[in-house]
Amino acid sequence: MQLELLKTEFGISRLESSAPIPEWATGEFASITRTSEELSIVCEGRGFRCLKVDGPLDFSLVGILSSLAGALARAKVPIFAISTFDTDYIFFANEHLDGAIRALEGDGHVVRR
Repeated sequence: MQLELLKTEFGISRLESSAPIPEWATGEFASITRTSEELSIVCEGRGFRCLKVDGPLDFSLVGILSSLAGALARAKVPIFAISTFDTDYIFFANEHLDGAIRALEGDGHVVRR
């Protein structure tokens, strides 16, 4: 699998489900998900880095996220994943950056920095 380490640093926030979408939830990458339990926001900020799977990925493909998450789980790297129509994004805390890349490359994935 080919991945790209995005240069942007991200923040991940959880708000009450009824909260309005804040003005700061913007940028080149912003993911806003509302459920009956919460409002989750991922956007430019601090604390997290992101690996983007080269896409677009066809909906018929299986095991993409599982392959990446498995390698990271074995390396004890906690993740936050987001899937879009075209591809997958894997977020992890800054302190796990080196370990995440080592784990993925050790599992045969290619990470562009």
